Amino acid sequence: MDIKTQWDKEALLKAKAFAPLHPVIAHLHAGHFPTLQECNALLQAQESAIKVHNGTALSFVPQEYGRLEFEAQYEPRCYLKGEVPTRADNWHDLLNALVWLTFPKAKAAINGRHYAALTQAALPEGSSERGAVRDAITLLDESGVIVPYADDGLAELLHGFRWKELFWHQRALLETNMGFYIFGHGLYEKTLKPYVGMTGQGLLLPVVKEFFTWQPDQRLAHLDEKLAVYLLEKDNACSTRELSPVPLLGMPGWSADNEVPAYYDNTDYFRSGRQSAAQRKPLNTAPSSVAG
Repeated sequence: MDIKTQWDKEALLKAKAFAPLHPVIAHLHAGHFPTLQECNALLQAQESAIKVHNGTALSFVPQEYGRLEFEAQYEPRCYLKGEVPTRADNWHDLLNALVWLTFPKAKAAINGRHYAALTQAALPEGSSERGAVRDAITLLDESGVIVPYADDGLAELLHGFRWKELFWHQRALLETNMGFYIFGHGLYEKTLKPYVGMTGQGLLLPVVKEFFTWQPDQRLAHLDEKLAVYLLEKDNACSTRELSPVPLLGMPGWSADNEVPAYYDNTDYFRSGRQSAAQRKPLNTAPSSVAG
């Protein structure tokens, strides 16, 4: 998708799916597509400098083209110099920048895992081009949804693909015990023009029940910290099976059509399936009583 999709700041600020990005979108100009300079101005306005994993301050820089040396390629350049190649007038790259501004610790952790994987020994014969770790973190980075939850029963419903029970029968409990925060910038891009079938890849993170009473900025900071801790543990994010499919338009308020129970009878979208062993694996994080 490119700039052919019109920039509409007010529409984005009304869209529930874009709620995590609302604080940064609110500072962008309404009259034109955001520029590289404006994204960097948002970086400069942060109370604490956003840094990549090696401690270098982040900046958004123009995309270079052609055959590039290793250090100039996307992930190494970001890790070594703190520079995020960003194309002008491009939704995908703008949304990537907005996610950096919203979840800086988690994005830095993803970049750190990419760089570590790229600089390790050659992949075993028969492995994918990126390797299992890079496959998993790329899927999270592009299509991920952070799913904080304070009720184990709701988590089991999601893992078990019991969509109607989760989104309809447990609707009231869902509103106060589970949340859906889009993380993947590719998924945000799809959400500009939502369609039945749109599915995110959910990473479930346990939180204390009080989490759902905190202010939005406190919740975002906590999730950023919690996701970064998860990603920096080398035993995590080793398989795409750690992520659970989430049919986003089932979330109450995310579609005007899901206010009737029959909506969830569409099994082409709300598919059944079996929970994998990786999805049953306990997370190596524990709920905290204070925001991170």
